[in-house]
Amino acid sequence: MDHRFLLPGEYHVTKKQMSIDTLLGSCVSVCLYNRKNGYAAMNHFLLDRPKDEVNADVGRYGTTSTEHIISTLMSVDDNPFNYRAQIFGGGAVVDALQESGRDIGGRNMLVAHEILDSYRIRIIKKDIGGTRGRRIKFDTATNTVMCKYTGHTEEAKRLALMRQKIANRKLRVLIVDDSTTVRRLLRKAIESTSDMEVVGEAQDAYEARDLVLSADPDVLTLDIIMPKLDGLSFLKKLQQYYPKPVVIVSTIAKDNSRVAENAITYGAAEVIDKEALELYKGMDVVRDILIPKLRSASRKIPSQILA
Repeated sequence: MDHRFLLPGEYHVTKKQMSIDTLLGSCVSVCLYNRKNGYAAMNHFLLDRPKDEVNADVGRYGTTSTEHIISTLMSVDDNPFNYRAQIFGGGAVVDALQESGRDIGGRNMLVAHEILDSYRIRIIKKDIGGTRGRRIKFDTATNTVMCKYTGHTEEAKRLALMRQKIANRKLRVLIVDDSTTVRRLLRKAIESTSDMEVVGEAQDAYEARDLVLSADPDVLTLDIIMPKLDGLSFLKKLQQYYPKPVVIVSTIAKDNSRVAENAITYGAAEVIDKEALELYKGMDVVRDILIPKLRSASRKIPSQILA
C-alpha cells in the first residue's frame, strides 16, 4: 500500500487505497471519504483562517485547506451525502498557546466544523482538544483512522526540569540582530536586571547557530531582516533541529501582521515590534517591554514537531 506523510500546511487527495499519516498538536486534520467511489482526502492546517484570502497559502489555513479538498472531491461527485468526515487534533500541547490567549487549537477545531457543516457533510468521528499531541494514520481503503497520543508527559517533565534549572541561576540570553547598535542597547537593558545575562551576540543566522550550540542560551532575541538567512527561516530550522524559546524583535513584526502570525506559527514564544521599544529614547521602555517577554518566553516549550 502506498504511504504519504503530511507536513504542516500540506494536504493530499487520492483515488488510491493508501495510508496518509501525520503528527498533530494544535493543528487539525480533516479526513474525508466518499462511500460511493472510494475517493479520499486529508489535510493538516496550522491556523483557522487567513487575513488575506487572495494571497493566502492554501494549505496553511483551515478555511482554504478544507474548502480545497472538499471542492476537489466534489468535482468528481457533488452529492454531500456520499461523504463522511473525521476530525483530529486541536490539542493545547504547548502552554504558550493558552497563555497568549490565542487558543489556536480551539479555533482550528471550530473552523473545521463550520466548513463541513456548510457542505452538509456528516462527521462520524472526532478526537479533538485535550492537552496531548496525536499521531494519526488514515487508511483510505477502509475509511478508518488510527490515532495514538504522543509525549505530553515527556514535554511536561522537560518543562519542569528547565524551569528548575533556570530558577537556580541567571537566565541566559542570546541576542541575534545585524545592527551593532541594537545589540548593544538590548544587552544594556538585559544586563540591567539581576536575573539575566547575555551569553552571546550574533549578527546573522550562521553565527547564531554556532552560539546556540556553544553557549546553550535559555532564550533568544531574534531579528527578522538579516543578511544571509532571514530570521523566520532561521526560526523554522532552529525549532525543527534544536528548539529554543525565541522572542522575535523586528520592525516588520507589527501587531496582528502576517509576519507576526508566521513567527508564532513557526515557533516563536513572543513577538515584539522593535519600534515599540523606542530604543533610542533610553532604557525604560526597553526594559518594560523586553524583560517580561524574555521571562515569559523562558517558561514556554517550543512546539517544534508538535505543530
